[in-house]
Amino acid sequence: MFGGKIGAPEIILILVVVILLFGAKKLPDMARSLGKSARILKSEAKAMKEDKSSTPADPPAPEEPSAQRTIQAAPGDVTSSRPVAEPTDTTKR
Repeated sequence: MFGGKIGAPEIILILVVVILLFGAKKLPDMARSLGKSARILKSEAKAMKEDKSSTPADPPAPEEPSAQRTIQAAPGDVTSSRPVAEPTDTTKR
């Protein structure tokens, strides 16, 4: 009964239910935020893979406390990049 393939009528029914639940005005915003989240996830996964493959023998030198970095949400997305100040950690580890 439920083990069949999903065809055009089922997909249309699902889309109608989604539009009724969320409204047509919110769907583009939801799709945009989902795409942005997917790009961020992809770039973070790529960065983790690169970090794992190229582990340095010596730890990097600590940066100056007053130095600022730019955090960018996704590659090519310059609208959300902003300079941030690194938190100063006064505790010894």
